[in-house]
Amino acid sequence: MVVELKNLYKDYLQGDIVVPALKDINLNVNDGDYLAIVGPSGSGKSTLVNIIGCLDEPTSGSYLFDGIEISHFDDTKLSKIRNKSIGFVFQSFNLLPRQSALENVELPLLYSKTVKRAERREIAAEALISVGLEDRMDFNPTQLSGGQRQRVAIARAIVNNPRIILADEPTGALDTKSGRQIMEIFQSLNDNGATIIVITHDRDIAKMAKEIMLIRDGLLSPLNSEENTF
Repeated sequence: MVVELKNLYKDYLQGDIVVPALKDINLNVNDGDYLAIVGPSGSGKSTLVNIIGCLDEPTSGSYLFDGIEISHFDDTKLSKIRNKSIGFVFQSFNLLPRQSALENVELPLLYSKTVKRAERREIAAEALISVGLEDRMDFNPTQLSGGQRQRVAIARAIVNNPRIILADEPTGALDTKSGRQIMEIFQSLNDNGATIIVITHDRDIAKMAKEIMLIRDGLLSPLNSEENTF
């Protein structure tokens, strides 16, 4: 099992008031799963993404990543997991504008002490080829369309062969056609064994996943009944 959340809570302080963001979250994600998590604004999606992505830690409860309890890891240990085991794809792409597509994809490999420069280039090029950008490797993000920039972001996410790909509203900044093309790439990755978690508010995007869960008011539940509509 890649991700296992047990009775997980997250609270925030607003002055002297405790505000619950996540309430008793239980979630299992296995190798090869393709999960969509949907919910309205303010439902707890961002908080859940941050915890799954090791960008934040829960107030209480358990988070096992690849069988290891990490709920109270410090920033250094969480950073190592993020860099090695989680591929991030964001709505805003988060690319360096003055670096080429190839250089952007190389970035996660810079933290590896065992991968030499020439090998980094080769691995990054293979990742870009896999998302159909073999003719755009030397282009900067400003020279690419939104869909192409998201392809670069996906190539960067997969370059380290991560345990999971965590995509937060990956089509939110794209038109319908480009969004569909991006989701086809995710489908292909999953068909080849990648484990994917997509956070979205778009029901058509969510329906492309194998499983859909709904988060509302900090509560997570399977989207498999009439009352759990979104």
